[in-house]
Amino acid sequence: MLNKMRKALLIGALVIGVAATPASAQNDPKAKAILESVTKKVNGLKSLKANFSISLTGKGGKVNETKKGSITLKGQKYHVLISGQEIISDNKTVWTYNKEAKEVQISNFNASEQTMSPAKLLTNFYDKEYKYSYKGEKKTGAKTYDLIDLQPLDKSKKYTSIELMIDKATSMIAGGNITEKNGNKVQYTVSNVVTNSNVPDTEFTWNAKSHAGVEAVDLR
Repeated sequence: MLNKMRKALLIGALVIGVAATPASAQNDPKAKAILESVTKKVNGLKSLKANFSISLTGKGGKVNETKKGSITLKGQKYHVLISGQEIISDNKTVWTYNKEAKEVQISNFNASEQTMSPAKLLTNFYDKEYKYSYKGEKKTGAKTYDLIDLQPLDKSKKYTSIELMIDKATSMIAGGNITEKNGNKVQYTVSNVVTNSNVPDTEFTWNAKSHAGVEAVDLR
């Protein structure tokens, strides 16, 4: 279940850092304009911090598991904390730390091998890998959201669609839903977004000295 939630994390909550530059003629022009507004907003940020929640729901509609965490982004660097696990990247190396196992796996960062990551999301991957369309507005309380549907062009993907929920007032992604081929659904929400705070580069590297007793498994 941890691996499933980790995959859900990488293709779910990390979309808060999306910055696309869609231009394909096959896509919805209104969806393009909204995604470009997200691009402009995120590319202008010095840093971004946010909390998130991910819920995995089975075919019968029962919530199997919910996890909460936080993410820090600075350019293409990221630091994710979720239920005893940390995923850290300086855009060259990725450290995946499992607190319970007292183990950190070290691997080279390779954007082409990652299904979804903040670094990949900070590119025009939408244009190359998805067809997108505008699905209307959704009002929750005093807020109004635009809904964007993404469908992968590669039909071998394990999911059939990703729905993004974008706050109209801030041009920031506030959550969404992922529908998998096996009938499972992943719902994610983003909250407590803080932008342009001073985040040191040390936030995006592994500190072995402060993790005494942790076994390092080098996969590079």
